[in-house]
Amino acid sequence: MRRLFSTFAHGVPALGLLLLRLTVGITLVDHGITVLITGPPFGSAALYCLRVLLGVLLIVGLWTPIAGALVALSSIGETFSHTTSWRQCVFVAIIAAALALLGPGAWSVDARLYGWKQIRISDRNRRQDPPM
Repeated sequence: MRRLFSTFAHGVPALGLLLLRLTVGITLVDHGITVLITGPPFGSAALYCLRVLLGVLLIVGLWTPIAGALVALSSIGETFSHTTSWRQCVFVAIIAAALALLGPGAWSVDARLYGWKQIRISDRNRRQDPPM
C-alpha cells in the first residue's frame, strides 16, 4: 500500500475521505442485503455477496484502492443490467473511483497497517565504551 500512497491524509481531508468511504460502503451493504433478501438467482447472489464484502472493506478502509476499483467496475456493469437506477450506479462508481485514486485517509485500517511508523531508539540501552 505504501507504494500507492506516500502519505495518508490527516485532519479535515481524512474526515472527508471517511465520509466518502462510509457513504459508498453503507450504500453497497444496504443495497446488497436488500437484493439478497428478495432472493435473486444464484449467479446474481454471488455478485451481490461480493458487493457487500467490498462495501465492508470500504467502510473499514482495508485494501481501499483495490476495493474502490472493483466497486467502480461492478457499478458500471450494474448500470447496464437495468436492475436499479442508473443514476445511483454511476454516482457510486464515480465516488468509488475517486476513493481508489485518493486513498483511504488516516482513519482507516490501511493507514494503521501500511502507514509510516516512527521508531524511537533509546540511549539508555547503549553500552558506554571506557575512555582510553
